[in-house]
Amino acid sequence: MSPRAVDQEPPDRLYTVTQGRTIGDDDPFDLVSLIVSERDPSPGMQSEHVRILQICRDPVSVAEVSAELGLPISVVKVLLLDLRDTGGVTIRHPLSGQLPDHNMLKQVLRALEKL
Repeated sequence: MSPRAVDQEPPDRLYTVTQGRTIGDDDPFDLVSLIVSERDPSPGMQSEHVRILQICRDPVSVAEVSAELGLPISVVKVLLLDLRDTGGVTIRHPLSGQLPDHNMLKQVLRALEKL
């Protein structure tokens, strides 16, 4: 069974999935944050949490989790926070804000052009 398009989801279902919660200004995610399962699903878990743990056995971006579940990013982030807070997933930030120095990249480009 393929997921329904988000625009076909009843708004009350999305509200129920998140229990009315939203993400505040301290959002720890961006679209390319990698999510990794730290445990297997347990009996009685919300079905969306179970799917996330299954999807994220290998590192998967927040955007990919959203696409796989067929849910809006905002809803997925709430679910991911639930799992993070209970030790179900960890968040890995690619590059962690450490981008290469611009001048160094220019030097590498010049060296490559000389080859």
